[in-house]
Amino acid sequence: MMVALLGYGKTTKAIAQKFKDNTFVFFDDKVTDSYIDSSGFRVQASSSYLSSEFDLSIPSPGVPPHNKLITSSSNLVSEYDFILNEQRTVWITGTNGKTTTTQMLQLLLIDQGAVSGGNIGTPLADLDSKAPLWILETSSFTMHYTTQSAPDILVILPITPDHIDWHGDEDSYVKDKLSAIDRMQEGELAIVPKKYANFIGSSRAFIVTYENSEDIANYFEIDISKVEFEGVFLLDALLALAVAKVLYGVCDYDRLNRFILESHRQEMLTDHLGRVWINDSKATNIDAAAAAIERFKDRRLHVIIGGDTKGIDLSDLFRLISSVDALVYLIGEDRQILVELSKHFQIRYQISHTIQNAVKSIDLVLDKHSVALLSPASASFDQYRSYVERGDDFKQSVEALSRA
Repeated sequence: MMVALLGYGKTTKAIAQKFKDNTFVFFDDKVTDSYIDSSGFRVQASSSYLSSEFDLSIPSPGVPPHNKLITSSSNLVSEYDFILNEQRTVWITGTNGKTTTTQMLQLLLIDQGAVSGGNIGTPLADLDSKAPLWILETSSFTMHYTTQSAPDILVILPITPDHIDWHGDEDSYVKDKLSAIDRMQEGELAIVPKKYANFIGSSRAFIVTYENSEDIANYFEIDISKVEFEGVFLLDALLALAVAKVLYGVCDYDRLNRFILESHRQEMLTDHLGRVWINDSKATNIDAAAAAIERFKDRRLHVIIGGDTKGIDLSDLFRLISSVDALVYLIGEDRQILVELSKHFQIRYQISHTIQNAVKSIDLVLDKHSVALLSPASASFDQYRSYVERGDDFKQSVEALSRA
């Protein structure tokens, strides 16, 4: 069987390594001259791809639908459709909190042998096929290309506009996030934000809808007072507890409360003067940034915003900022768009261009009664390789203040 791997990325490389078949051929936009990689696989330029020469074409999830590799394919099969067979799976998706919920659930079910992977984490091809449960952080990109597989349990966190440049529009983004529900069967469970109840259609799955953390706690009989997380992390924790309870009757509050939150999501730092700086570099969309603004809205805010806005209209975020005591520091390639929004909503702003400049400016005015917040509401790829690199740059810039 001839298989084309569209995009020379982490997902497609793992598939090639798993099957170790020299009929697997990579095609990538960055390649100009074909070559054989260190594992013996052919890597070719996208321009040489002919769908008719292959039985299947498996896209790397990040390759957008408008890419010529995709539009010229008639035999697309997603990573999930290609790899998943009889595995018992939980898919966790939504706009924010996917990683945290996935990691929390794996911690709760580690004694049951559960493994986790998917978006950001371990590719499906590298997961233990004998594990009793796969917990999969599932991106909208993967959902878009997956047309056959469905989870035993689907968890959808709140959905807000994101990756509009990839999906084309907000409706398409939401549709992709919800797409697996229609393939689910009787006895399977979907936990879905209530606002999308009308989108569910004729699914045979058992549907639980929610509006907030209290709804999850009440429906699944979870004692919310025993959960030590708050803010945006409370819902993540409750969803993880709910799934563990459904699957194995486990509701281990003590184990959950030992979970260590990852860096770059509302990570609190204190400088040499005792002032508070919040590293929220993972806030790459409106909802995540708004959650951080809401959390600290009772204090004067110095907010660093900007990057690649991914085609998203940030008006709602700037409207929220206009309602609090805030000064914004604009960085990244789309900063001029943010200047216009700042003017429209009469928000005080400063064009900083870079995080380092913003931190230096904030250092001059920050006191113990205010908060400095990196919550960009934008992707990082205009200036960094990832939100992690962006967050590390912020932390290093704050640490450098003590040496100045």
